[in-house]
Amino acid sequence: MSGLSRRSFLNASVVAVASATALSARFARAQTALEQLIDPTLTGESFWNQVRQQFLFTEEKVPMNAANLCPSFSRVADEVSALTVDIDRDCSFNNRAKFSSLKELARERIASQLNVSGDEIALVRNTSEANNTIISGLDLKAGDEVVIWQENHPTNHVAWQVRAARQGYTVRVVETPSPLRSPQDLVDAFMARITDRTRVLALTHVSNVSGIKLPLAELVAAAHARGIYVHVDGAQTWGAMSLDLSALAVDSFTASAHKWYMGPKEVGLLFVKAENIERIWPLTVASGWGSGVQTRQAGARKFESLGQRDDAALAALGLTAAIHDAIGPERIERRIVELSQKLKQGVAGSGLTLVTPMAQELSFGVCIIAVPDGRAGAIADRLYNDFGIAGAATGGLRLCPGIYNMPDHINRAIVAAGALLV
Repeated sequence: MSGLSRRSFLNASVVAVASATALSARFARAQTALEQLIDPTLTGESFWNQVRQQFLFTEEKVPMNAANLCPSFSRVADEVSALTVDIDRDCSFNNRAKFSSLKELARERIASQLNVSGDEIALVRNTSEANNTIISGLDLKAGDEVVIWQENHPTNHVAWQVRAARQGYTVRVVETPSPLRSPQDLVDAFMARITDRTRVLALTHVSNVSGIKLPLAELVAAAHARGIYVHVDGAQTWGAMSLDLSALAVDSFTASAHKWYMGPKEVGLLFVKAENIERIWPLTVASGWGSGVQTRQAGARKFESLGQRDDAALAALGLTAAIHDAIGPERIERRIVELSQKLKQGVAGSGLTLVTPMAQELSFGVCIIAVPDGRAGAIADRLYNDFGIAGAATGGLRLCPGIYNMPDHINRAIVAAGALLV
């Protein structure tokens, strides 16, 4: 996939802010710093130790719940702060004009990473908003059916049911096969619920409550063979998995920058395949849409008509994308698999029961350990207070290592889980 080089990206940023001398100087310094940020020639734990140094958390309280919230790269947090100060010093239209260019640079780099067009990318506020844009924007009527997975996030599950109560269409829920032996079991379960009335298949790439990974390519192909629109919540894969949305052929895809992408808060991703953009109504119409029914915005930008935004966060998303490119999406994916497999193997070796499948073809970065009913919250609290590991009481004891986690963190989590649950 083609994309802007790190140097050309930041050179363009400098040009975009040339009217503000102090901010231009900051971007010039950022250019030099980014060149030194990641040394791709390092190998093994030496490479990942330099990545660890890009985050502010201490060893006393280690984050391991990427399914909910990740720390931002510290340089990204600094950029958000500096750009916010710049706005507060001069909030004029004249000064803020540069942020449009910075947002477009971010859009193009992200589009390149996902192997899609920039016109197919909308930078919204989070996955929830992006999911609801699709749910409210597709034309559905009484008699139509939407097929969803029982493990979809509420914004890709309950939100469909709420709209169905008003519009009169039917929501059919696919239960996870038990026992789950192969990806084909999942394909068969979904296909068994699809009928000639099915108009939409709404999926979650990786479940946040079980850690199960759906065979996305197979499900998309099977649905498209029946003329069915496929929407995917990718909150648990964007930033952690190397994604080619063109190859996957999904109709729409959503995610948040505050999770595995480790970017600014309250910035979300909405991808809509070019051929579908016109058919989907916007969730919100605000300033910037235009003066008529037809928007003046190009492509998926019409879904960004949301009123005043955090321009600093949107601009800093470009730096986040540049850091991802410096590390390498494929390298990130391999690391997430390595850490999550180490965690699952250690937990199972301690005699604990996994909710998440051990097999890599059925799981990814979300790892959940079975906990007796009613104890998950207390166990998660003790994990944090006594062992300094921040997990979650979601589906059991949820631990989701990010690229900022080191093998010692995984070992600590395994020992802690054993002490709390055996």
